[in-house]
This record gives sequence, C-alpha cells and structure tokens, in this order.
Amino acid sequence: MAVVEDDRLVGFVGASPEYGVTAWELHPLVVSAERRLRGIGTLLCLELEQVLKERGCLTIYLGSDDETGSTTLGNTDLFDDTFEKIKDIRNLKRHPFEFYQKVGYRIVGVIPDANGIGKPDIWLAKSIADRTR
Repeated sequence: MAVVEDDRLVGFVGASPEYGVTAWELHPLVVSAERRLRGIGTLLCLELEQVLKERGCLTIYLGSDDETGSTTLGNTDLFDDTFEKIKDIRNLKRHPFEFYQKVGYRIVGVIPDANGIGKPDIWLAKSIADRTR
C-alpha cells in the first residue's frame, strides 16, 4: 500500500505472511521525512490491518532495532532483568516504538544484542483477530 501526493510517493507499507497466514510481519513502513507526523504512517497501518484481516491474519508483528541507544533498552545487558527493563522502557531519541504503541502495538519481547552488543531488536505485535466469534 502506498500514499501518493501530487504524483509523488510519500509513504508505503508492506507485510509478509509467516506461520501460514495467521501472523504477518510488517516490513517496511516508510514515510518521507518531510511528511512525518501528519497521520500517513497511521493511515498505512490501518489500511494494512484491513487487508490482512481479509486474508485471515490474526497477529501483525514487527522488529524495531535500537542500534543507536535511542531507548533505555540500548547499551544495556538485556539478559539481566529483561522484563523489568522492557516494562520501564523510555524513549531517548525519537525511537519509533512509541509510534507503533500509539497505533495499538505492544512490546512482546526483545532480542538482546541482535545488532551487536547493547543493540537489541525490540519486537512489537498487535492482535487484529475478531474475538467476538
């Protein structure tokens, strides 16, 4: 899915099916720097959810690296008190995890040192399952 303004691509999102069709990995989500903070990312995420729901998706997930110490999970030993550190996460340098939380994702785990020592991958997920059935 994409957003085009005045014949110019300003954002797009994609996802790939995993676990059959029940869980999809959101990747990538891109919004041009000058168009951020205007609802384009949110719109793309919501449209993606609708399409994936129609395809049988129950969960959308993504990894959001912290390679620059942008959160309090960076530059720390996440093998020690992992869940306390996740619970107390703070954003230090505009890391995108807060955007994903605003559109309904929750941190479900981390992969410590995924990108080098002190550079974790933060995993977020969102249920889009119809739980009323």
